[in-house]
Order: sequence, then structure tokens, then C-alpha cells
Amino acid sequence: MTTDQFLPMDDKSATAVFAANGIDVTPRKDQGVFKVVRRQGLDGDRPMIGDKVTVHYTGKLLTGKKFDCSWERKEPFCFNVGKGQVLKAWDIGVLSMQRGEVCSLLCKPDYAYGPTGNPDKIPPNSSVVFEMELLNFEGEILTADGGIMRRIKVKGEGYSNPNDGATVDVHLEGRCGDRLFDCRDVSFIVGQGEDKGIPLGVDRAMDKMQRGECCLLYLKPKYGFGNEGKPEYKVGPDKEIVYEVTLKNFKRAKESWEMDLNEKLDLVSGVKTKGNQYFKAGRHHQAVIQYQRIISWLELECGTGMEQHKKIQDYVSTAHLNLALCFLRLKEFSQAVDNCNKVIEHDESNEKALYRRGEARLLRNEYSLAMADFQKVLEVNPFNRAARAQLSSCQSKMKEHQEQEKKIYANMFQKFAERDSKTGRMKRRKDESTRSGMNGEVGIKRRRRSQDCPS
Repeated sequence: MTTDQFLPMDDKSATAVFAANGIDVTPRKDQGVFKVVRRQGLDGDRPMIGDKVTVHYTGKLLTGKKFDCSWERKEPFCFNVGKGQVLKAWDIGVLSMQRGEVCSLLCKPDYAYGPTGNPDKIPPNSSVVFEMELLNFEGEILTADGGIMRRIKVKGEGYSNPNDGATVDVHLEGRCGDRLFDCRDVSFIVGQGEDKGIPLGVDRAMDKMQRGECCLLYLKPKYGFGNEGKPEYKVGPDKEIVYEVTLKNFKRAKESWEMDLNEKLDLVSGVKTKGNQYFKAGRHHQAVIQYQRIISWLELECGTGMEQHKKIQDYVSTAHLNLALCFLRLKEFSQAVDNCNKVIEHDESNEKALYRRGEARLLRNEYSLAMADFQKVLEVNPFNRAARAQLSSCQSKMKEHQEQEKKIYANMFQKFAERDSKTGRMKRRKDESTRSGMNGEVGIKRRRRSQDCPS
């Protein structure tokens, strides 16, 4: 069946045709969206809630008038399905499709453009038909580096999510390949999942989940068990893993704006201690979470009186310094520099901030800037042996870098010279050939003139 052969038709006729040839795909079976498959898709997965899907489509009124077409624009359309980014009919219809499938969707007003329609295109309370092709779909990427991908099997309830410090009750099933290695119910504090053997990726996905949600989390090694693996689960190093997570319940921690300054100061010491424990254990990502909590609580606080103000500033500066150290270990040097700069803004002669910024700049090959930082460290503390050694290292690396540049430029100039020499030789040969040809032509012309002359 193609809709073109039946259009135009009225709403009642359209409902009858689609009901006879297709299925009602609405959850409530209220005949709000009928689907007729025109081309079967590939066997396998269907999109899940939150997946990024890519489609081609044509939209038509029941009169047969076309009002939109991605095929004509030659631009497929992408959206996250089930998130309310598109018409309700699209969210429902696409979730029922397979990759490569082409179908027709009859969409009633409540699932399409409603009582208002779309000015100049779609009259109020209009049913519409979409021809759709599902080109591709993939899970929702939760991190900038693509290390955590989520696919939602069961949508959660409400609009609230756990935050850092929240207590969550979850059911976990962890798999490596086809092997189930972890299956349990567990409670943990978001940001401290490491204490219960929870992978970093599961911990970090919590603030995206809703109560009752069940999702699949595809974790790269960085967000799984890293290069150490998990011997007790027989998971080797650098393995990608998948966790099915059901968020059964949670209790949110107080947000910064819900606490007074005294509450924050009472909590800070424990959070700092937790961060230091993670750092010493080599769990730098987890340590970052703790130090960032301190900054989010206190960076905008002033306190009452000089003593309290200094106490706040000391906590914030220490958190930034610890973050800089974590980011150095994680090889995120720009982040390390940024955190050092925050400290130096308030204390331009802070020895640790200058030193750690120098380290980060040295590792970014910014030798001049690094040298300047280490020199400032020595101005603050002439007995800082580490800074003196780093200064010497900077000078050596600068010299090596300059020598390398000289070689590169020398080779470059030599190649230019060789190319120019070759070009010159070719030009001379061409000139000689041209002159030789001209002399030959002159001789031929002379012979022709002698032949044309009377004897």
C-alpha cells in the first residue's frame, strides 16, 4: 500500500484504510497513530527512548498536499526519540520501526499539530500522513568524550534526578561480552560509587536517570574498570562493559542553595578527606567529584568577618590546588592550568599554584611560560629544589626543541633549493629546445623561399 493511491480522502476514510492495512501503535490503542509498513527493515534492535535517530520523511495533508519533505532537501533529520523534541506521533511511530524500514503514519490531531495547526501549512485539527524511513539510530552519548552511551529500556517517572551526594537504590547487571559478572541490588552515595565497587560510568550516569528508569549503559574502559580490570569479576584490563541499571529509588542531597554557610562548612572537611582518600588510591576521577563539590558550595560565599572569609578562601584554594593535581595525573593539562589560575587570581605568589601551572605548561610544550612559572616559584622560595630541577629541564627541552626546529628548517630550505635548482635546469633546457626549434624553422623557411624562386 502507498498512501498516494488513496489520497485525497476524508478523516473517516483514512482511518478505515489504515486500520485495514496497518496497526495502531499508540500505547493506549486510541487510534491516534496508525502505521502501515511499506518496506520491512532489518531484523534486530529497534530504537530505545533517548536514542539519536536519523530519518527521511514526507508530510502530507489528507487532501494530498505536501507540506514538508526532507528527501527533496536531501537533508536527513536527526532527533532524540521519546524526549518530546518532535511530534508525539513521531516519538511513538519511530520507536516501533527497525533500521531501514519505510512506513506510513496516519497521525490524528492530538498526536500531530493539535487544535492550532501550523499557520500557512496545516489547518487546525488536521490529521496528517507521514512517509518515514528510519536510516539509523544509536544510543544517547552522556559524556563529551563518548565514554558513556545510554539506551533507555523503561522510561522513568517525574522530572527529578539524583544529584552528587544523593543516596540511590539500584539493581545492577554487569556484562562483559555475553558473560554476566555482576548482579545485585545495592545502595550507594552518588559520587562515592567506588566504595561499593560501582564503575565510574554507572556513578556518573545517575544524575541523568529518573525514578523507575531501566537503561543500558555502554562503558568504555575509562568509565568501566580501566587498565586494571576487575580480577574478582574476571574482567581483564581495558575491556568495554555493559551495565543494565534500574533506579528503584533515591533521596536527593541538599543543593548548595538549600544549605546555610555553617551547614556547608560542617560538610566540607569530610568531603575533602574523601577526595584525598580517592587521590591516594589513584582514583583521580572520583577525587575530582569531591573537590568540585567543595568549590560549588563555597566559591560564591564571603562569610561574616575576616576569619570566616579566610577559612572559606583557604578551602576553595585547596580544592583548586587538589583539582590541578588530579588533572595533571589525568593528563588534562588545560584543566590543571585553569584551576591554578583561580588560585593565582587571589594569591599571585602561591608556590603550589605556580609550580603546578609550570608543570602543566611544560607538559603542553609551552617552555617559555613554564620557565616563567618556575622562576616565580624560586622568587617565592629560593630553596625549592623541584622548581630548580624543572627550570633546568625546561632549558634542556627548549634547546632540544630549537635544535629540532633548525633541522626541520634546514631540510626545508635544502628541499626548496633543490626544487629551485631543478626548476632552473628544466627552464634552461626548455629555452635551449625553443631556440633550437626556432633555428630549424628559419632554415625550413629559407629552403622554401629558395624553391619558390625562379631558377
